[in-house]
Amino acid sequence: MENSKTFRKLLVWQKSMVLVTDIYKEVKIFPQDEQYALTSQIKRSATSIPSNIAEGYGRDGKKDYLRFLNIALSSLFELQTQIEIAYNLQFLKEDNFNKLYESTREIERMLTSFIKKIKA
Repeated sequence: MENSKTFRKLLVWQKSMVLVTDIYKEVKIFPQDEQYALTSQIKRSATSIPSNIAEGYGRDGKKDYLRFLNIALSSLFELQTQIEIAYNLQFLKEDNFNKLYESTREIERMLTSFIKKIKA
C-alpha cells in the first residue's frame, strides 16, 4: 500500500514530470547529429528536476532536502538555457519554445517558493 505522504503528491514534482514528457517529445525532432550533444543535455537536465525533488524528499533532514531542491532548481536553469539555445538554432518552433519556457518558469516559481517554505 502506498504511503499517503509521498513526493508524488507534490504539485511541483507532478509538473516537472509533465515537463520531462514534453521535452522528450520535442527533442525527437532535433537533427540527428544533435542526438549526443544538445539533445542529450536537454534530456538530462529535464529528468534531473523531478529526480532531485524525489531524492531530496527521501533524505533525512531539512538541510539535505534543501540541497536536492537547489540542485533541481539549478537543473531547471540549465534547461531554460538549453531550450533557448535550441530555439536560437531553430530546432524548436517559437510556440513550442514559449510553451516549454513558460512551463519552466512556473516550476521555477513553485520550487523557489517551496525552498523558502522549507527554510522557514
